[in-house]
Amino acid sequence: MGEAYTLTSKKLSAFYIQLTILVGGVLYLLAALNVDYSRLDLKFVTLAVVTLFLSSRIIIQIPRFASQISVSDTFIFLTLLLYGGEAAVLLAATEAVLSSLRFSKKPTTILFNWGCAACSTAITAIVLNAWFGEITSLRHGPLSMRFVMAVSVMALIQYVANSGIVAVCGALKAGQPVWHTWKKYYLWTSITYFAGASAAGLIAQLINEVGFYALIITTPIIAIVFFTYRTYMKNIEAAAAQAEQAERHVQELSHYIAEQERIREQFSQIEKLSALGELASGVAHDFNNTLAGILGRAQLLQRTDDPEKITRGLNIIIKTAEDGAKTVKRIQDFARQRRDHDFEAVLVDQILLDVSEITRPRWKDTAEASNTHIGLDLRIHSNAKVMGDESELREVLVNMVFNAVDAMPNGGVLTLSAEDREDSVVIAVADTGIGMTPEVRSRIFDPFFTTKGKAGMGLGLAVSFGIIRRHEGSVEVESEVGVGTRFQITLPIAKAGSGSITPPSEDFVREELYEPTALMHVENQARILIVDDEQYIRELLREILESEECSVQVAHDGHEALALLNTDQFDGILTDVGMPGMSGWELAQAIREQNRTLPIAVITGWGDAVGSDEQRQACVDWVITKPFSAERIGEVTREIKRRSAIADKSQASTVAA
Repeated sequence: MGEAYTLTSKKLSAFYIQLTILVGGVLYLLAALNVDYSRLDLKFVTLAVVTLFLSSRIIIQIPRFASQISVSDTFIFLTLLLYGGEAAVLLAATEAVLSSLRFSKKPTTILFNWGCAACSTAITAIVLNAWFGEITSLRHGPLSMRFVMAVSVMALIQYVANSGIVAVCGALKAGQPVWHTWKKYYLWTSITYFAGASAAGLIAQLINEVGFYALIITTPIIAIVFFTYRTYMKNIEAAAAQAEQAERHVQELSHYIAEQERIREQFSQIEKLSALGELASGVAHDFNNTLAGILGRAQLLQRTDDPEKITRGLNIIIKTAEDGAKTVKRIQDFARQRRDHDFEAVLVDQILLDVSEITRPRWKDTAEASNTHIGLDLRIHSNAKVMGDESELREVLVNMVFNAVDAMPNGGVLTLSAEDREDSVVIAVADTGIGMTPEVRSRIFDPFFTTKGKAGMGLGLAVSFGIIRRHEGSVEVESEVGVGTRFQITLPIAKAGSGSITPPSEDFVREELYEPTALMHVENQARILIVDDEQYIRELLREILESEECSVQVAHDGHEALALLNTDQFDGILTDVGMPGMSGWELAQAIREQNRTLPIAVITGWGDAVGSDEQRQACVDWVITKPFSAERIGEVTREIKRRSAIADKSQASTVAA
């Protein structure tokens, strides 16, 4: 598009130049044929010599444009007033050729200037003859308003015609609007034309009064005026150069600012990705702690046949898994910027006992495997309760225990203690490890600060500090290099009678609510369809449902489930939400188009992020969040059985009637 425009502009420019040369040549020829040579006396020759060989050398360069003006305009105007339009056309065109030779050797440029001078001078002569009659008669008689008007019109027409012709050519070459080019480069040259016309009018009047010698007398004055004007134009050129330089600086600054903005956006994106990576690492850190407890405890259970130890170990695994589930919930709550907390009365001694068992594989088995001995000193002197989230408090203490173990690479003593102090309970985690310097101790709660290198992300203690603050508690740390570290947590004791402040949750989405004690146990086998793309989830649900005396069929996705529904009868459906091809919501909507009463439960890993609009649109009966418990699945199953029994009884009554 740009190349085509440039090509068209060049063609128009070449055509315009040729047209100007042609028209100027015709006008020059007509002037040569019509001029009255008898009037061209010695005085004209003198005037022509001054114009061609003296005044044409006094030139002024137009700033930032390949064009010039000269003092010869004054003598062209004088020739026009003294000898008429034809003589002025011949002299102006000839002077243009000589002036052009001084700054250009291109024939096209020389001929264009020749044609431009002929055209503009001819136009001026024609206008003056049309408005004021014979031009040469204007200078005769005393100075009058008519003469002043004629001089003014002469300057205006010559200026508009000459600058207009050149501006059109310059605009076509530069690919710019004509008005913009004329205003930017030629508007100010009007001063030259009006000054030259005024000087020519004055000289013509003096010649009329004192003779031709007035030309010689006034020539130095004209030269001084134009030299002064040229100095002024040099200042203008310098100012224009400074303005151009300033414009370049502005462009460079704009480019620099744009580049800085691009770099800032890129850096911001890197920071976001870095923060996301650090968050992911922190989440992985917490889950690794959870998985370490589960994995270590499960491995211990494989080594024992003691029913009591197996029962205690399984309870620890269940608690650890529940803590992991609550960690996910906290992440989801944080993503939605929730600030409410479900606090309940928690026994401090039970938390410490749980933490000691959860971390045992780390401080005992793993340490002994590396030939290191770490002893546990459990000092529980408190029967107090605190208002809080049990899993969060366990998370804080587990993280501190793991840090203490890491600080004792050569073994030592790990101390867990709790004691009452007035209205507070003080929980402490102490070690006899390597300790910390004052500089490190002052920064341990800063996010992403770590002394473990790539092995840690510095989020554990920062998260722990936030949890304790949310529980209206405080954390203090004492440490000495080579002696060990002691973390002290102070929490307010729950007031007498305090209990859970969590409102009872709704078991079902529909209006009718059923307490577990009110659920009717139905002996018949319910046929239930499980839909999930994860095999281990399908197998887990199958085992739970079969333990509830249900007949189970499974489907890998929504399309397979719909195919089974077209061939078999089911009493209820349990479907995952996130499945490829067809989501659980879409499957529920497709089922509701055929059956409005079939009980449907959706199972989702998004937790409370599930929108109520989606539930209403899909008309599902229950939303079960992952990780789910066997008890929760059992409650839903028994409700499905109860509804199935009611439906069968209603159908039997209808048949009997």
